[in-house]
Amino acid sequence: MKAVIQRVSNASVTIEGEKVASIENGLLILLGIVDEDSQEDINWLSNKTVNLRIFGDENGVMNRSLKDTKGDVIVVSQFTLHALTKKGNRPSYIKAAKPDIAIPLYENFVKLLEIDLGKPIQTGQFGADMKVELLNDGPVTIIIDSKNKE
Repeated sequence: MKAVIQRVSNASVTIEGEKVASIENGLLILLGIVDEDSQEDINWLSNKTVNLRIFGDENGVMNRSLKDTKGDVIVVSQFTLHALTKKGNRPSYIKAAKPDIAIPLYENFVKLLEIDLGKPIQTGQFGADMKVELLNDGPVTIIIDSKNKE
């Protein structure tokens, strides 16, 4: 699993003119899934996400986690995170999992994130043409790959 985690002052997802998700302070997570992803990847990424210390403390030092701040989350499926661009100018998405594999993993990630955070998580809609708006706070953007736990 690949995740682009953005600390936001606000974010929203709109589908066909209807706002389906909206948060204030928290995280917007773009999530890409491959066939090899498993519950182990979900467990690791959820734990890492809720405990990642990227929010400012009383001294303005990034020392607080999403759990500490009680921030909100939007998770958006993003198969293009697995784009291969080595050959030519048209990206290949062959590594991205097909919906029959990706949807259950995506839903399990959202469910575990809700449990780990102790609150509901908002989402986009898998496979929909979504308009994602955000005000990146910092800017803080972290890219995490569960296959490369560095």
